Amino acid sequence: MPLTFTLDPAVTPTLRDGVLALWTDVSNAGGAVGFVAPVERETIRPELVKHFVGMAEGRTRLLVGHDEDGHVAATAFFSFNTHRLMTHWVWLYTVMVHPRHQGRGYGRDLLSAAADAARTFEDIEAIRLTCRGGLGLERFYGSCGYKEVGRIPGAIRVAPGDDRDDVIMLLPLA
Repeated sequence: MPLTFTLDPAVTPTLRDGVLALWTDVSNAGGAVGFVAPVERETIRPELVKHFVGMAEGRTRLLVGHDEDGHVAATAFFSFNTHRLMTHWVWLYTVMVHPRHQGRGYGRDLLSAAADAARTFEDIEAIRLTCRGGLGLERFYGSCGYKEVGRIPGAIRVAPGDDRDDVIMLLPLA
């Protein structure tokens, strides 16, 4: 069954807990979403709160995918630029699909839904994201239409002696 995507869902305790569980499960499965396993929900919670504050302030929007049982299965957060010379593109952050749904094409579905959503945003011409090098993520994003436009070697320190590239990807929406 495909995921059902919703842009700007109501932030309820169920949604909050679902996104927090997703973020924890993705992190603990080795996903490159800002944390390194093992990680607890309480470690992730402050970062989720920052996203929710951005949503309340109108700087951030959430795209959530629910599975056939109604559970949060995927997310992507859009962040709008405040610099007047960069308001024509958005950041895409915390792009996640639950590990139990890996290999079903849901990552592609999420990125397609994100592009469709961004096309509805006034004056937005592109989506920009970064990903952690060394995991093949840049190949995945490339297969979804994103182009690598920059790379900062060793910018992400996963652990002492384990530095990864920060890969900058761009998807033009035109």
